[in-house]
Amino acid sequence: MNGSTESAPLLSVEGLSKRFGRIVACDDVSFHLYPGEVLGVVGESGSGKTTLLNCLAGRLPPTAGHVRYDLRDRGLADVYTLSEPERRMLMRTDWGFVTQNPRDALRMSISAGGNVGERLMMNGARHYGDIRAAATDWLDRVEMDTQRIDDVPATFSGGMQQRLQIAKTLVVKPRLVFMDEPTGGLDVSVQARLLDLLRGLVRDTGISAVIVTHDLAVVRLLADRLMVMKDGEAVEHGLTDQVLDDPHHPYTQLLVSSVLQA
Repeated sequence: MNGSTESAPLLSVEGLSKRFGRIVACDDVSFHLYPGEVLGVVGESGSGKTTLLNCLAGRLPPTAGHVRYDLRDRGLADVYTLSEPERRMLMRTDWGFVTQNPRDALRMSISAGGNVGERLMMNGARHYGDIRAAATDWLDRVEMDTQRIDDVPATFSGGMQQRLQIAKTLVVKPRLVFMDEPTGGLDVSVQARLLDLLRGLVRDTGISAVIVTHDLAVVRLLADRLMVMKDGEAVEHGLTDQVLDDPHHPYTQLLVSSVLQA
């Protein structure tokens, strides 16, 4: 987590808005994300944080604004002006997405190793031995028992399924990962171990990430910068410790105080 504003942004968001009829889900959000930086996005349910994440990740076209990404071969380009094949390639190679429910991202009928290897094969890998070795390495890196490489995900706990999803996402070495409540729905003890794992992986791989969560402890541990969403607007944005230790907006103050009183 060592992003620097001295470098060019990896992701540049300008005036991003999303409306569903009369409902404004996301309104005029702008920010830069730099290489190696982690941005946390927090807010209560309905604040617009998940809509924002889906617009950033190319899953939901915005009503207005731009999402520009630093492509390897041409620099900053608007994601929504890319062709559909170009956008799919981007999602397979440079980007990753970690969902709250790992079952949404895993193929439950194939082995753990097959889930990880499938993403490699989507990017051209064909040598079985190399694919299995990479899958074994990543199962080890997410602290799973490599002896269970041939077991199907349905035999794993929720925490282990989330670890498997993370391995599947990171095996292709993406530069940017989007995470939607990555520790949501897990027991507190499992959450703590998974957060420690994520923090180490982010540090070791140097990836950039946008993490959406309602849990301030998650962003305190993982995020360099923090954006607070309310009614579709980014009401506060700054360094994570500064925002959490000295919140300026009344809504952020309410969020922080509610955690302190819990």
